[in-house]
Amino acid sequence: MFELKVVSFFSAAHSLREYKGKCEAVHGHNWKIEVIVERKDLNSQGLAIDFTDLKALLKEVLDQMDHKDLNQIDFFAKQNPSSERIAYFIYTKLKKPVEDRGCKLKKVLAWEQRDSCAGYSQE
Repeated sequence: MFELKVVSFFSAAHSLREYKGKCEAVHGHNWKIEVIVERKDLNSQGLAIDFTDLKALLKEVLDQMDHKDLNQIDFFAKQNPSSERIAYFIYTKLKKPVEDRGCKLKKVLAWEQRDSCAGYSQE
């Protein structure tokens, strides 16, 4: 199995409803996002997926969140925009486009700090 990973970043504000602590107030992060895809075989060019294509797909999703208040995005209107849910949101947005290019979306990791991340996969 071939595995590829791309990394990108976005900045946004959020607050965690019903959280008893400082994260209940609006605050911001510079999130680091890692996307891992896999493919059993390579295409005729010897690629699982072109890094440029995968980065462009990820950018489309991150542009929906970059420099926004995540609580104002419809997906997070009734659920907290935690790192876990951010990873899930990105996963759900990337799954079909990645599959349309012959790969399987393996995992999305959302780093809210350099020592703290949450991930989502369907495994």
